[in-house]
Amino acid sequence: MTTSNGTVNDGPPVNGGRSNGDRPLDGKVALVTGGSRGIGAATAMRLARDGADVAVTYVRGREGAEEVVRAVEALGRRGVALRADSGDPEEAAGAVGRAAEALGGRLDVLVNNAGVGVLGPLESVPLAEVDRVLAVNVRGVFLASQAAAARMGSGGRIITVGTCMTQRVPGPGGTLYAMSKSALVGLTKALARELGGRGITANVVHPGPTDTDMNPAGGPYAAGQAEMTALGRFGTAAEVASMVAYLAGAEYVTGAEFSVDGGHAA
Repeated sequence: MTTSNGTVNDGPPVNGGRSNGDRPLDGKVALVTGGSRGIGAATAMRLARDGADVAVTYVRGREGAEEVVRAVEALGRRGVALRADSGDPEEAAGAVGRAAEALGGRLDVLVNNAGVGVLGPLESVPLAEVDRVLAVNVRGVFLASQAAAARMGSGGRIITVGTCMTQRVPGPGGTLYAMSKSALVGLTKALARELGGRGITANVVHPGPTDTDMNPAGGPYAAGQAEMTALGRFGTAAEVASMVAYLAGAEYVTGAEFSVDGGHAA
């Protein structure tokens, strides 16, 4: 199950309950960046449950990443944890090749989940922070997608995790974060156009308030966030992972945005 500290709940199978011999991602290889906790960990677990071998990257969460790998292996799939900083150009691109090599030389699914969230008044955001956020949230995603596209064949999937703040910014302080994540919408649409002829799809998922260790449903600002949603509650990491898993298999969906936000933007 998913708890407020970001432990994984892999949720129901995306294939509507078919047997393990008929899982939608059997034989596929996936890379989930930032996969040591929260949405990334839940996504890695969900993809493994649906049949994929999964690599996850981490920066400081080695123990969490290794726990995810053990859980992936317990499902009968191959897993690997790779230390890679998405803010470092060489590491962001290099993680793609390392993941593919560790899991048989191929890559079918890239989930761009790694990111940094910074909230603060516009007038007090230093240039160094702007550079750091854009390096991880935008440049790192571009470089990983570029490297993945070079390895993928027909049926490749690039799925990027955005934020509900690309559609509704509920208050001040989110300018830098919203800007960085909004760039991913344009990137996704352009990737869809550029790669569609090769049978590769690209989509972006926008989570709303989600119960993880970074933003727990029992946190000091949680009640206000929940009130902004139509459903009146936080989502779970597993609910976001369900959408990612769907897009990892969908064939005629590309260049699109999907909100998993409980009606935050409604």
